[in-house]
Amino acid sequence: MLKTIWESITSLEFWSWLLSEFKGLGPLAPIILTALESIIPPLPLVAIVFVNIAAHGVILGFLYSWIGTCLGCTVVFLVFRHLFRDKFLRFSDRHPKVLKARKWVEQTNTATLFMVALFPFTPSSFINFAFGVSEFSRRKYLLTLYCAKLIMIGLLAAVGKSAIKAVNDPRFILISLGILVVTYVLSKKITNLKIDKKSNSSANDEESRNT
Repeated sequence: MLKTIWESITSLEFWSWLLSEFKGLGPLAPIILTALESIIPPLPLVAIVFVNIAAHGVILGFLYSWIGTCLGCTVVFLVFRHLFRDKFLRFSDRHPKVLKARKWVEQTNTATLFMVALFPFTPSSFINFAFGVSEFSRRKYLLTLYCAKLIMIGLLAAVGKSAIKAVNDPRFILISLGILVVTYVLSKKITNLKIDKKSNSSANDEESRNT
């Protein structure tokens, strides 16, 4: 039973059928369907975006998908932030391993968050939970997420229908991983350079005050 449900919700045919059923809702249908991926982990964002693009064209499909995923992520993040964070913080303070994981999330820089959010196969619901129950800056999280989703959805829209076949090709996944790794390394180097500059600047200021 569960296997049948899983096969259904991860197929393009299911989302094409679902979109056609709610076609009367206009733009709300693709926006709502994309937003659901931020709430329900197993839902395939790539398949939903491809269906939106196929149904509404590259520009509108991209726009509806981006609005939907940003809306869903924002709602879920804010729910965890305002309703569950205080309880989770108290819970993590009593459990060292959970506290360690929470501290790692809170110390994550925006470059790392950007790369995690950029990868289309990362469950948005997990990211929203992890950062929602932490003390990570709300403003930084949402702005970084919106930018990452903009680029990710834009790339999917640019690739278009041909990407549906490409995603099933292992070479496509390996190339994507390679690009992400290279981009991550470059972003880390840029971040480290900025940290070094700030450290040197602080050291020079301290030395000036001492003299």
